[in-house]
Amino acid sequence: MGVNVSVLAIDAGNSKTDVALIGEDGTVLSTARGGGFQPPVVGIGTAVDALGSAVERALASAGVGHGTVGHVSACLANADLPVEEEQLTEALLARGWGRTVEVRNDTFAILRAGVDEPRGVAVVCGAGINCVGMVPDGRTARFPAIGRISGDWGGGAGLAEEALWFAARAEDGRGEPTELVRTLPGHFGLDSMYALIEALHLGRIGYERRHELTPVLFATGAAGDPVARALVDRLAEEVVAMASVALSRLGLLDEQAPVVLGGSVLAARHPQLDDRIAELLAARAPKAVVRVVKESPVLGAGLLGLDHTGAAHEVHDRLRAHYA
Repeated sequence: MGVNVSVLAIDAGNSKTDVALIGEDGTVLSTARGGGFQPPVVGIGTAVDALGSAVERALASAGVGHGTVGHVSACLANADLPVEEEQLTEALLARGWGRTVEVRNDTFAILRAGVDEPRGVAVVCGAGINCVGMVPDGRTARFPAIGRISGDWGGGAGLAEEALWFAARAEDGRGEPTELVRTLPGHFGLDSMYALIEALHLGRIGYERRHELTPVLFATGAAGDPVARALVDRLAEEVVAMASVALSRLGLLDEQAPVVLGGSVLAARHPQLDDRIAELLAARAPKAVVRVVKESPVLGAGLLGLDHTGAAHEVHDRLRAHYA
């Protein structure tokens, strides 16, 4: 019970949660994994209860109690607005896990995991799309990123919907021809878009399986289909629009600054998407340095926590080495 924990790092996404207890020297004392974090679906209390299960297991594994944690650095999915971050901060403080708490959107964890200092921009494209930026003086740039009502386009779910829309119209004659009319239903062993529409509408194919169509869209584009290729190009335009606006807000547009790409869609390294992002960024932010983050996001949550505590560089390095 004499162990002092500098940071309790939490990275909670829609599908899973990772927790790490970090000692004062940057050593990882224990880790735990839990389920997804979805307060809009289950409510804040129930969502934080789910976090608590993983946190308690990490504390028990390290043999420490609540009073030994200095700072909680929580990067949480669905913390899209400052007011939501404030609500979640209050909820985590009430649990007594640490003496101080800082809640950020989980995109900040991906950014911090991908940069050597808290400086740069990250665009994440998984089920949805989001972008954040930060500089060492504490200023940040971000978007609401809550769907079409906040001006968003893209993400795996959005791409699947767009592909279905074009394929449906191609089959019934309202739209231009596209190979998607065959490749999308073919993925599920069906012979027409009508059959796929019926299966989705009646629930014979679960809603969550729509994300399987995003790789089909990319493969169809790679085979040369103009409609699919146009959707991939539009995603690249959205990624670069978000990144360049965030860079501009932080005064980094004309400086050499990292642009970190993360999330399942961008991490898949689709050649057309990668090439188009590079081409557009070269025109709009020619000094941007692009990299695809491979490190665990909980590393980013931990580094943000160490930033907050003012830990030395070697402490940061020790934590990063653990996740290398």
